[in-house]
Amino acid sequence: MFVGQLSLIAAALFAGAAIYVNVAEQPARLDLGDGALLTVWKSAYKRGFAVQAPLALVGSILGLLAAWQTKDLLWLFGTIILLANWPYTLLVVGPVNRQLKRTNSASAGSESRMLIERWGSLHAVRSALGLAATVLFLWASMS
Repeated sequence: MFVGQLSLIAAALFAGAAIYVNVAEQPARLDLGDGALLTVWKSAYKRGFAVQAPLALVGSILGLLAAWQTKDLLWLFGTIILLANWPYTLLVVGPVNRQLKRTNSASAGSESRMLIERWGSLHAVRSALGLAATVLFLWASMS
């Protein structure tokens, strides 16, 4: 089913982008000084949001459509998990995001570094959600 394959692709792209942030981008930026770390985080956050948010939304819509078409609960479970990134990001990661965005790079220090480290841990949950949705969509597409 084409819609299901598209939802799988969107979920896999989301998971890949999220995992890349955790295994490559975040560790690399943590090597920077505090001011540069915050500056790079702000720039990367804007770009990451522009990529990951639409992928989660599109993958969820397509997964929901696949669930409706096939009546297969695996598509629905994958959709719920992928869509869970939105409330998780808004409610759990959002307060850290807002605090970091409000911090001036010139006044960055150990507190902003600690927040970025915390952000990385919170972001790992988004990676796990994306990977779980991808596995469920793959499983559903094989049944």
